[in-house]
Amino acid sequence: MFGALAKYFGFREKGTSWSNEIIAGLTTFVTMAYILFVNPNILGDAGMPKSAVLMATAIGAGIATLTMGLYAKLPFALAPGMGLNAYFAYSVCHGFGLPWQVALGAVFIDGIIFLILSILPVRKWIIQSIPLNIKLATSVGIGLFIALIGLRSAGIVVKSDATLVTLGSLKTPETLLSIFGIIVIALLMALNVKGNILLGIIITTIVGAFVKGSNGEYITHFTGNIIALPNWGEFSKTFLSLDILGALKWGFFSIIFTFTFVDMFDTVGTISGLASKLNILKEDGSFEGAERALVSDAVGTIAGALCGTSTITTYIESAAGIAEGGKTGAVSLVTGLLFLLSIILWPLAGIIPSAATAPALVIVGFLMMEPILKINFKDIAEALPAFVTIIAMPFTYSVANGLILGILSYVLLKILTGKFKDLNPVLIILSILFILYFAF
Repeated sequence: MFGALAKYFGFREKGTSWSNEIIAGLTTFVTMAYILFVNPNILGDAGMPKSAVLMATAIGAGIATLTMGLYAKLPFALAPGMGLNAYFAYSVCHGFGLPWQVALGAVFIDGIIFLILSILPVRKWIIQSIPLNIKLATSVGIGLFIALIGLRSAGIVVKSDATLVTLGSLKTPETLLSIFGIIVIALLMALNVKGNILLGIIITTIVGAFVKGSNGEYITHFTGNIIALPNWGEFSKTFLSLDILGALKWGFFSIIFTFTFVDMFDTVGTISGLASKLNILKEDGSFEGAERALVSDAVGTIAGALCGTSTITTYIESAAGIAEGGKTGAVSLVTGLLFLLSIILWPLAGIIPSAATAPALVIVGFLMMEPILKINFKDIAEALPAFVTIIAMPFTYSVANGLILGILSYVLLKILTGKFKDLNPVLIILSILFILYFAF
């Protein structure tokens, strides 16, 4: 069976092996495992039962990631998107006063719209229409975004009323442990140790079991419970609880549009950046498996809504597995299975503290900076939009915003410099939609 799968994924052609793909899949899962516990806390604020959301997160992410691996054959993992889950809970449910069942209905409709656009294939045209420099910049911007998330999680960067952000206290045990983790991973990389990121996370987690945190408890605490049977009765509270007619009845098309719009360009930006990191981008900006990746993403959103979670999207943390040498859908196969298994093994995933995963995000951010060397900085009409794309992602805390602002600046500069031949109808239409999006 493993030999047949290796042939199916093209191990020989892509120069990889099961050991490489398994390590990469494990790395991606460990880096993303935090969503199993963060998502229930956020959606819990919308009134959803947390234990049910945890199971919905694991099952939805597992189905979506397996689809990406087996159908698109790409090492991209999916899970409920950060930002979109906050919009779900705080803007839709709290801001508009909607029941979470109606919000789930809007997410389901978003997934159906995505699927239709992916099959047509409108989303493929959108990806191919985006200039290569902006695609390269997207990878760099995502790298800075990931690094910022990691630094913030580590407590190295904290918010400041005076300067927006500032250096955190380097005396706290959690921050010191994260710095230790960064050094360990960097050292393992310098020594060319295979699986350096995963090993760094494991070593940091073990050390955390002997270090007391700010709250007086050990940073890594082993509860002794490695296996916990899932509560299917609790899961039934969110499974198939979406209110599709409610989402349509009240005419919340603006909400559905926002879910669809933000998810579309967050996904486009993410998979383009990951494809750049994989070195599979062609001159026209396309890459093998792009259409299937978009379909997989749409299927994930639909599955997530049915299970009971907010929009599922491709994760930038997939770069961790790619950085470990992952090249094929076998990576997603491993990650997807681990997500499904986490229904039973979720206490084990909860043992790994954020202080141990934060260093991995910082290092992955560094690794994703490489495409900046391929950006054409000699032409200001090409370089400036790339720069806007790069800085907007971390500064606005959104991949989608960076891509949108990058495209808008590209189109504007091309028009002002009279280089109309560099534009295509899709870019013009997108720019108009972006302007309307920001206006309304």
